[in-house]
Amino acid sequence: MIIVLSPENDISNEVEILHQLFKRGLACYHVRKPHKSYEEYCAYIQEIDTSFHDRVVVHDHHMIINEFNLKGIHFKEQHRIDHIDNPGKYFKELNMFGKTISSSFHDLQNLEDCYFEFDYHFLSPVFNSISKEGYKGRGFDVTESNKTIIALGGICPENVAQVKQLGYNGIAVLGSIWKAENPLQCFKNIKAAFG
Repeated sequence: MIIVLSPENDISNEVEILHQLFKRGLACYHVRKPHKSYEEYCAYIQEIDTSFHDRVVVHDHHMIINEFNLKGIHFKEQHRIDHIDNPGKYFKELNMFGKTISSSFHDLQNLEDCYFEFDYHFLSPVFNSISKEGYKGRGFDVTESNKTIIALGGICPENVAQVKQLGYNGIAVLGSIWKAENPLQCFKNIKAAFG
C-alpha cells in the first residue's frame, strides 16, 4: 500500500498534481490540513474530482465523512488518546459503514499495546523526515508485529527496499512527493521501487 499525505499548507497546482497521482494509480490520499476550518476542508475536498473521493482519508473534521463518499478517517496521536477509550460515543455520529479507520503512532510499543483494531497504523519517523527539519528517524523494525503498519518519515525511492526489510505493509510519503521538482515522476519511482 502506498499512501500520499497532503502538504500541511496548500501549494500551487496541488489538486492538479493530486489528480495526476490518482490517474497513475494512487489508491489512498490522506488530507492533513490542520489549519483549515470545516468549511475550508469541505471546499478542498470539493476541488477533488468525485471519482477519486473513495480514495481520500481525512485527518481533521471527521464529521466530513457524512457529507462525502470518502475512504475513511485518521486519528492523529493526541486525538486518538483523547477519544478512542470510548469509541462507541465517538463514532455514534459518524457514518462509518465500509470506511477505514487508521491512526498515527510514534512509538512501536504504544502501537502494539493499542487495543483498538485500526485498519492500519502509521509509525513514524522511520527515517529522517524530509518535510520536518530535525525530525530524526528511528528505524523501527516491525517484522515481529501482526498489525498492519505503514512506514512514515523520510520515505524516498532510495530507501523503499529497506522499508520492506523492516517488515512494513506499506509506505506513506509526504515530503519526497511535494518537495520534488516533479512529484509525478517521484511517485512513479516510489511505486516502481515498492513493486
